[in-house]
Amino acid sequence: MTNFATKISGIASLVLAALPIVALSTAAQAQTVVKVSDINLASPQGVSEYSQRADAAGRKFCLPERTLAGRAACVAGVKVELNEKLASIRTARQEHASQDFAAR
Repeated sequence: MTNFATKISGIASLVLAALPIVALSTAAQAQTVVKVSDINLASPQGVSEYSQRADAAGRKFCLPERTLAGRAACVAGVKVELNEKLASIRTARQEHASQDFAAR
């Protein structure tokens, strides 16, 4: 029975030792940001700049992925999510602009 308890405590200590490593990789992902407030998304140059920033953010976010296929799928998913969020930002800006125009 003590041999079993020793094995369990050894496994538990290994798991606890691995937690900070897992936390480091998730912390890097949580800090991935794409700033769009300083670019004009109505211009081709602004769209190009946004695309470059989205690509860089996807690569940074998906860095922990070990396989090329997994990393490519992760980057594609990040870009889809960023484009969805960008569309909602554009819609909110357009609604805000139309409210300002109606109020004048």
